[in-house]
Amino acid sequence: MASVSPLLLLLLCSYHSVVAHAGDGQTYKVLELNSEAVCSERNAISSLLSGTTVALNHRHGPCSPVPSSKKRPTEEELLKRDQLRAEHIQRKFAMNAAVDGAGDLQQSKVSSSVPTKLGSSLDTLEYVVSVGLGTPAVTQTVTIDTGSDVSWVQCSPCPNPPCHAQTGALFDPAKSSTYRAVSCAAAECAQLGQQGNGCGATNYECQYGVQYGDGSTTNGTYSRDTLTLSGASNAVKGFQFGCSHVESGFSDQTDGLMGLGGGAQSLVSQTAATYGNSFSYCLPPTTGSSGFLTLGGRGGASGFVTTRMLRSRQIPTFYGARLQDIAVGGKQLGLSPTVFAAGSVVDSGTIITRLPPTAYSALSSAFKAGMKQYRLAPARSILDTCFDFAGQTQIAIPTVALVFSGGAAIDLDPNGIMYSNCLAFAATGDDGTTGIIGNVQQRTFEVLYDVGSSTLGFRSGAC
Repeated sequence: MASVSPLLLLLLCSYHSVVAHAGDGQTYKVLELNSEAVCSERNAISSLLSGTTVALNHRHGPCSPVPSSKKRPTEEELLKRDQLRAEHIQRKFAMNAAVDGAGDLQQSKVSSSVPTKLGSSLDTLEYVVSVGLGTPAVTQTVTIDTGSDVSWVQCSPCPNPPCHAQTGALFDPAKSSTYRAVSCAAAECAQLGQQGNGCGATNYECQYGVQYGDGSTTNGTYSRDTLTLSGASNAVKGFQFGCSHVESGFSDQTDGLMGLGGGAQSLVSQTAATYGNSFSYCLPPTTGSSGFLTLGGRGGASGFVTTRMLRSRQIPTFYGARLQDIAVGGKQLGLSPTVFAAGSVVDSGTIITRLPPTAYSALSSAFKAGMKQYRLAPARSILDTCFDFAGQTQIAIPTVALVFSGGAAIDLDPNGIMYSNCLAFAATGDDGTTGIIGNVQQRTFEVLYDVGSSTLGFRSGAC
C-alpha cells in the first residue's frame, strides 16, 4: 500500500464515513474486508407500511432458511454463470434495444435462436423468501427473480432424480384441500404461450415447461392453490404456479422459484388487484444480514428518489431504466446521454452491472485514479479493474453514484461498489447493447417497482 494522506487515515478509522480526500477533492467511503459470516439482525424495514412484507435472505449465507450442505460456488464460478445470464438477457433484446418515443425499452430485432419459453439463468439467483402454499399451508423457500414470470415448486411425486434434493419435504398437492390443476381449456393455460403443452385426449390438465438460459429445465402441471405470504390474512387464493414433477440442471436446496417479472404469470401481475401492481425489496449488504420483499404499499412510499420505468412491449418480463451519467468521488463523468440510449434492465438475478464500453472505460479510469494508494491486481473473469488488498482489513474507495434520467442519483453502498477485490462493473459488447443494473449495486437500497405508474424508486439504507 502506497503512502496515505492524513485525511484518508482518519477516514479508515470511521467506518462508512464520507470525507473529501486531501488534495483532489474526491469523496471516499470505507469498506470492511473479510467480515465474519455470522447472521446479524439489521434494521431492515420497508417504508411501504400498507403492503405485505416477508423476510429475504442470501441463500448461501448464515441467515438462509435452507443452509446448503454443498460447497458454495467460487466467485469465479458465479462470475462465469453471471456472464451466461447477462448474455441471455441481452440476446433477448437482440443487441439493439432502443427507447421509443413513449420512453419504453423497445426491442427492434429479435434473435430467432431464443424461444419465448426461455427464462434467465438460475445459477446466479442469490436471494430467497419463505412462503406458505396450500391448505393447510406448507412452508416453501423459493428464490426470487425479476427476470422470470412463471413461479414453481417441486411437487410430489418427483423422484430424486429427476428432482433435486431440497431441505424440506416436497409439496404434495393431494394433501391440500385448495389445490386445483389448471384445465387445458382455461385462459391461463393458453396464456403460457407454449407449443405442445401436453394437453390431449387423455390429459386435460395444463402442462407447463420452462427452459432457462443455463440449460436447466422444469416441467409439470400448471396449477392453482392458496399462497400465504405473512399470515392467514395475507393469503392469495387461486395463485397460479407450476407443480414441477420433472426437472434437470438444479443443484441448490431451495423448493422452487417466485417469478417477480412483468408478465401475466408473475406474482406481481396475479396480485395487481390487491397490491396495486407494485412491489419492492431490499437486498442486504452481506450474506450475514437480512433484507425484505414487500408487495404493494406504493401509496405510502416516502424517501425514494425515482426515475421513469422502461418496458419492452415484446418482452414484458423485464423492468428497465435509463442511466444518464455516473459520478466517481463526487464528480460526474460528463458522459453523453446517447451512450445509454439502449437502456438498462434492473435485474435481481444478475450479479454484476453491465455498462456500455464508453461508460465503463470512463468509470474504470476515474476509479483507478482514486485508488492509487493500492497496487493493481490481475483481472478476475469478467472483472478487469482489480486491486491488491493483501494485509488490509479496511479499504477506502471512491464513492460511486448512478445518475438516472430525470436526475435521480443513487450513491452506492461500499458493498455495492466492490466484488471481492475488483470493481463490480463490466462492459457490454458495444454501446448499442442493453445494459443491466445488477444486484451488487442494489444492495442496501429498497428498490421500488411501481409498475402501475411506470416508476422505479430507490431508498438508501433500507437494510
